[in-house]
Amino acid sequence: MVTTNKTHVVGFSFSGITDDATLVPVLFIFFLKVYLVTFVGNVGMVILVLKTPNLHTPMYFFLGYLSVVDLICSSIITPKMLLDLLSIKKTISFTGCALQFFIFAAMAATEAFILSNMSYDRYVAICHPLHYASIMTKKKCWCLVLFSFTVGFMQSLVQTSCVFNLEFCGSNHIAHFYCDVPPLLKLSCSDTFICYMITTSIISSCGVGSFLTILVSYTFIVSSILHIKSSEGRRKAFSTCSAHLTSVSILFGSVFFVYLRSSTSDFGKQDKVASVFYTVIMPMLNPLIYSVRNQEVKKILRMASQRTQKPVH
Repeated sequence: MVTTNKTHVVGFSFSGITDDATLVPVLFIFFLKVYLVTFVGNVGMVILVLKTPNLHTPMYFFLGYLSVVDLICSSIITPKMLLDLLSIKKTISFTGCALQFFIFAAMAATEAFILSNMSYDRYVAICHPLHYASIMTKKKCWCLVLFSFTVGFMQSLVQTSCVFNLEFCGSNHIAHFYCDVPPLLKLSCSDTFICYMITTSIISSCGVGSFLTILVSYTFIVSSILHIKSSEGRRKAFSTCSAHLTSVSILFGSVFFVYLRSSTSDFGKQDKVASVFYTVIMPMLNPLIYSVRNQEVKKILRMASQRTQKPVH
């Protein structure tokens, strides 16, 4: 352990994603491919939204920012995890740990709010189609995105200040593959109850608040869809929401599993698996889900593919 005095460590070490050396090559190749797909998919989605006039709508406006958030979230976690897979010593400085946690916590909360914005957009589109253009104005969309990022960074600042002002005078070994609240609190020799309550309250407020917004929106959406007489109309209405619901289910399911539990619960392998889903896998899945489940995006991608395959005379 490296310390400057008895109360402040200057660095941490990670346990990493696995203790089994035989799995390292397989995991490295797998997560490298995941990150490359994540990078290409999210950058591609942003470019597609920016360059395609047909996609200059509120839903794709939010989707573009969701891709930006996913790219940042993945990039702050995955490259370091890949490097640690190849390293004997998996270390990070105290400042680096705080910065990693700050950016990740900000992006995680921002993603939850953007997903709730997207559910509100779908609610207006399906329940109030005649007033959609007047309700979902460009100004309102910008305000919703600005609110998401502002609250995301503010709550992250509070959490980071709380956790990294604790005293760490024992082990500096984090039982995880990145800097996160549960394993960090277990390392502190301070009284962590207040910090635990603050972080739990913030995560609950952001997570449960966003989830309730989504739940209420979809309650009205389902009610409206069930009143549509034609089965084809109901199918089209449901198809516009399926990609969003898939993303919401994976994200909130894994996040609630890790964070909204007792502080005395051991941080085990199942927590690492859940963490991998929302830090590494989810940022890759979002652009794939919205590409595969969205007819508009699929149509544009097919047209782009046909243009690139057309022979040059």
